[in-house]
Amino acid sequence: MKLSSAAQSITTSPILTIAAEINAKINQGEKIYNLTVGDFNSQIYPIPERLTELTIDAYRRHETNYPGAYGVDLLRHSIIELLKDYCKIDVTMSEVQVASGSRPLIYSFFKTIVDPGDKVIFPVPSWNNDYYTELHNAQPVIIETSPESNFFPTADSLRPHINDAVLLSLCSPQNPTGTILDKQQLRDICELVVAENKRRPADQKPLYVMFDQVYWLLTFGDSQFFHPLEICPDIKPYAVFIDGISKSLAGTGVRVGWATGPELIISKMRAFIAHIGAWAPKPEQLATGLFLAEKDSVKHFLKDFRAQLKNRLDGFYQGFMALNEKGYDVDAIAPQAAIYLSVRINLKNKKTVDGKILATDKDVHEYLLNDAGIGVLPFSWFGADTHADWYRISVGTCSQQLVQDVLTRLEQALEKLA
Repeated sequence: MKLSSAAQSITTSPILTIAAEINAKINQGEKIYNLTVGDFNSQIYPIPERLTELTIDAYRRHETNYPGAYGVDLLRHSIIELLKDYCKIDVTMSEVQVASGSRPLIYSFFKTIVDPGDKVIFPVPSWNNDYYTELHNAQPVIIETSPESNFFPTADSLRPHINDAVLLSLCSPQNPTGTILDKQQLRDICELVVAENKRRPADQKPLYVMFDQVYWLLTFGDSQFFHPLEICPDIKPYAVFIDGISKSLAGTGVRVGWATGPELIISKMRAFIAHIGAWAPKPEQLATGLFLAEKDSVKHFLKDFRAQLKNRLDGFYQGFMALNEKGYDVDAIAPQAAIYLSVRINLKNKKTVDGKILATDKDVHEYLLNDAGIGVLPFSWFGADTHADWYRISVGTCSQQLVQDVLTRLEQALEKLA
């Protein structure tokens, strides 16, 4: 059958493929510790009870008609207040766009900015930039990163590539690494973009930046999130910020996201979202707006939620450091934010008890899954082929006891290798 070129070229994410493989094993009765999903076990991490009550109440009031293309005013006002309280920045109602989660917003921003053949810069590892770039027939400009920079690009690494690019896509706190851009690193990148746009002639498209910040409220310990507009106000004409409740309120299935940015850009994004009908349901919008306005409720939920996530992440980090001290070739980056931990598991060229050499990244992955019963995601699936021995661990489905169970199983698997 003849299909569109886009349909013929697009492929299923390998993350979804491994998720299906793991679920099949679990359904067959195998004991698998699934640390792959960027989701939450809602029995362990439910959304705020107050948000549940407000959502049900909105349905009971029959608030089920169209919510409007921008999103309901109540929610947009609460978003403005959230950013003012936590980030010390001011945005207007016309600079806020609501949608059914962050993905339609990312897609509509790409659609607004990127023409076929345009250059899109993004670091690796990173989530889904390759697919969004492919969907728009753009040229990917891939920036390799390293653990020394917490898997983020630097202004120096970006500088040689920005001359004719139209979009720089960044995510901080980052999926898959759980790391965060530090203040100076972020300022340097913002100032680089501002300087580049001042250099460009009026007839050249600007270099825009998309900041995916959906994890920013889940920042731990000594790590600190800085909103780009707070440290570099001049970036405002060129930047769009993606956010929502999917991670910060554990509401991955509730589908309420928003973007803030220049009024012209937001208005065009609104048009795309309206045409594809990617509105968040009105009851969920109203409930989210009311919940965010209850500032004490938000603070109470986040304090407890962050503590639970940090306990799990700390447990894995300390466990990997203990294995490292025992001489195993593993490592980790201390938890900074989000629900992920970057861990290194170097099993290349090790020999299993049945004499098989783990010669490839695929061999290592299969050994961890089939022999250790641990499902993790290699950074190579996020584009970072040069760091294939680094993996993402997600604690979204973890109880505290499960952390220790996984570490015990991992050590047993490591002991078996020669």
